[in-house]
Amino acid sequence: MGQGAVTKGPVVIVGAGHAGFQLAASLRQAGFADPIHLINDESHLPYQRPPLSKAYLKGTGGPETLMFRPQKFYADQSIDLVYDRVISVQRDARKVLLASGKALDYGHLVLATGARNRLLDIPNASLPAVRYLRILDDSEALRTLLGDARRVVVIGAGFIGLEFAATARIKGLEVDVLELGTRVMARAVTAEISDYFQKQHADAGVRIHLGVQATSIEADGNKVTGVSLSDGRHIPADLIVVGVGVLPNVELAAEAGLQVGAGIVVDEYLLTGDPHISAIGDCALFSSQRFGGTLRLESVQNATDHARCVAARLTGDAKPYDGQPWFWSDQANDKLQIAGLTTGYDQVVLRGDPAQKAFSAFCYKEGRLVGIESVNKAGDHMFGRKLLGAGGTIDADKAADPSFDLKSALA
Repeated sequence: MGQGAVTKGPVVIVGAGHAGFQLAASLRQAGFADPIHLINDESHLPYQRPPLSKAYLKGTGGPETLMFRPQKFYADQSIDLVYDRVISVQRDARKVLLASGKALDYGHLVLATGARNRLLDIPNASLPAVRYLRILDDSEALRTLLGDARRVVVIGAGFIGLEFAATARIKGLEVDVLELGTRVMARAVTAEISDYFQKQHADAGVRIHLGVQATSIEADGNKVTGVSLSDGRHIPADLIVVGVGVLPNVELAAEAGLQVGAGIVVDEYLLTGDPHISAIGDCALFSSQRFGGTLRLESVQNATDHARCVAARLTGDAKPYDGQPWFWSDQANDKLQIAGLTTGYDQVVLRGDPAQKAFSAFCYKEGRLVGIESVNKAGDHMFGRKLLGAGGTIDADKAADPSFDLKSALA
């Protein structure tokens, strides 16, 4: 499809998470008038994911509190919400086959297939009290289980694991967190941020065990009794929650003969090797002019910005994707916000004092700011998004000086 060309015929969107929903909404906002089929393989209206491990798990509100829009929105916008699953893509005929036996033709197909939990491969890992947390049904099940549980073991100290651990502790459960790495959230944040969150969780009574692996889940019949560790210890538990990463859903694309790697391979326009197929969100391995090379990101910002980029292209305004990444995690009373990508940093300076529970880690690579990780410092986070979005930087000594006005660096 040439740049500036408007796509003709139906747009079929596979996946109704943040990326898929946003694409359907953005297409209509941009005046796209042909049919839109939004294929949703869950039984719920499209909904927000971030609250599943936090507010929704803690609260009493029903699923309707999470929905992006009510049913009426889809009718009013002529968005065909299809509760089904795509089982194959027939590129020559430009149609998708659904599990129900139906087929849908497309002028353009967008794969917003997301990612799925990486499963634990140890004895007894398939017992009913071993749970994962990614979709609404997972959160619903855990709400019920939390009511009866007394001791939970969380396997994995990433964002999801720690968010769940904080929620479980607030609800009064005994909580142990197992992490193979040497610090919590090691793949996502600096050591300074890891140290802060580890202390906050420990102060709240969460026991964190680093450098250990779960080797088996112990059970009495169908009932979980605990977890055995690689160092020979045994931790009692009646509920296990696993958060050991995700795998992008690339199988549909691979079976259709599209290029896949650590995601569905797309160019800087989020287009696959087939000019009639795009991929967006958690499943997309995209070419980035901003960062050089290819990236696959798991964040709401990335999903929704990808969707807006593709909606613009399909309605005649093609521009390379150039989103500035940002992320967040709420753990008990602490809000972590990250602007930019801090991988590969070689210098960190702190602004503010961790003891005051409000500070930021400014991350540099070869003297240039690459990202800011903020704890309870929304102003620093917004500064980072603006500065990095504009391609700017700030000297490390100024960043570390609390008397220096950050706004002046934006001038």
